[in-house]
Amino acid sequence: MCGRFALSLPDDAMARLFEAVPANDLPPIPNFNICPSTQIHVIYHENDQRRLVPMRWGFVPHWYKSAGDGPLLINARAETIAEKPAFREACRRRRCLIPADGFFEWHRPEGGEKLPWYIQPAGEGSMVFAGIWQDWEQDGVRRSSCAIVTTEATGRMAEIHHRIPVILQAGDWGKWLGEEGHGAARLMLPAPDETLRFHRVGRAVNSNRAAGPALIEEIDI
Repeated sequence: MCGRFALSLPDDAMARLFEAVPANDLPPIPNFNICPSTQIHVIYHENDQRRLVPMRWGFVPHWYKSAGDGPLLINARAETIAEKPAFREACRRRRCLIPADGFFEWHRPEGGEKLPWYIQPAGEGSMVFAGIWQDWEQDGVRRSSCAIVTTEATGRMAEIHHRIPVILQAGDWGKWLGEEGHGAARLMLPAPDETLRFHRVGRAVNSNRAAGPALIEEIDI
């Protein structure tokens, strides 16, 4: 699963990168410890344009009366997303992009404690997760929520954790957003090892209250 990530790209640069119209209430960045149930940056396509908006990280199915009516759905498995009642409609009609600098994952060595790793692009630039989103209404207020799509990890990533977010290349953003016809299902693949960089980070990130760029700094192992 993907349960924590970082983002430092300024809003104006993000809007230019994705050619999206930004909302006025985007969450503060940089944030080096983005946690589930918080507001995150999301790009989706509506009325012939891309929009950069805040959404709650934790998908709320349409039958929920409130965000807390069931488990917190922060990830959607690529293998079952098209069939799961919670996700199938969003998979067809409401796909989105979720930008990040990189994400954290925890690995437990045999007989040891969980240790945090940070995974980021091997080169320059941002990482973009495939996502799905959903609106729901509570007390007359329309709210939006999202989940990160994950798939089975391979290669080096599989040595750390068995799941990995679906990471989209820039040339595939339009297809995932539904701007370029069909074929989005073929994008739900694990990123090749050579496109990623992996390093150990300190245990401070184990706390969802931790903050600051030191959380993503490499430590000696």
